[in-house]
Amino acid sequence: MDTNHEYEYRGLCINGFLMIFFTFILIPLLTAFTFYMADSNLWWLLAAVPLIIIFVLGCVGYFTQEPNVARVMIFFGKYKGTCKRVGYYWVNPFMNRKKLSLRIQNMDIDPIKVNDKIGNPVLIGMVLVWKIKDTYKVVFDLDSQSLSAQGGLNNAALSNFVRIQSDAALREVTGHFAYDTTDVHRSDELTLRDSGSEISELLERKINERLAMAGIEVVEARINYLAYAPEIAAVMLRRQQATAIITAREKIVEGAVSMVDMALRTLDEKGIVTLSNEQKATMVGNLLAVLCADEPLTPTLNANV
Repeated sequence: MDTNHEYEYRGLCINGFLMIFFTFILIPLLTAFTFYMADSNLWWLLAAVPLIIIFVLGCVGYFTQEPNVARVMIFFGKYKGTCKRVGYYWVNPFMNRKKLSLRIQNMDIDPIKVNDKIGNPVLIGMVLVWKIKDTYKVVFDLDSQSLSAQGGLNNAALSNFVRIQSDAALREVTGHFAYDTTDVHRSDELTLRDSGSEISELLERKINERLAMAGIEVVEARINYLAYAPEIAAVMLRRQQATAIITAREKIVEGAVSMVDMALRTLDEKGIVTLSNEQKATMVGNLLAVLCADEPLTPTLNANV
């Protein structure tokens, strides 16, 4: 089971406006007072040195944090928690603060060429919506080069990691499904073209499995581009046209047979005319030819007496 290593920072975190009074008003006043008293006693001058050091260190610990932004607190290499408080604060100046954005990010995965279930090359792309879930894993489990020198996260490196893992998951999922229905008599077959919601759910699950190691969560993954590869697009278009024609013919024949059956039963029930088996066969052939023809037929009359 995957474990969330992140926990809330509970160390020293003082309101920044309060520390402004202490750092920029109180300490300078005390420093000036010690320099004033140094004329009468050298020890006052020595007392000003630590005040100056405290002033310099006090200027370093300030930071401002917006909503959906977090800072991973690291004290001399040890993880001290993640601060998600919103506002203006001051912390220990020796505390290293790695800034992370917890906001939702959008990524457009360019179409890639993949073989589907039956081996046809297809071009498939998707839109991915993701965000950081575990700040500990993002900072400490990803390569350290992903962290910029300014203390924040290198978003380009993180996006590249998400893109590579998403490509791998997309290739895996595409290989389990055919582009289109392979058997017209199976209406329950899942395909890339017709099973949008099912494919999206499977994509989200597969990508989440891959990104969980880095503390990243996928909010949504949807296919936004799907087409046959150019080398077989023309052939598959003819195949789709042939399939559509066969399906339409099946419906036409089914309807024609039902109409012929209704005509024969009506003639028998109402006794309009009595037909032999040969006459019925001729009538059935003529009706099917008329009903199933692509173009209107021209009737001919038998003038033989």
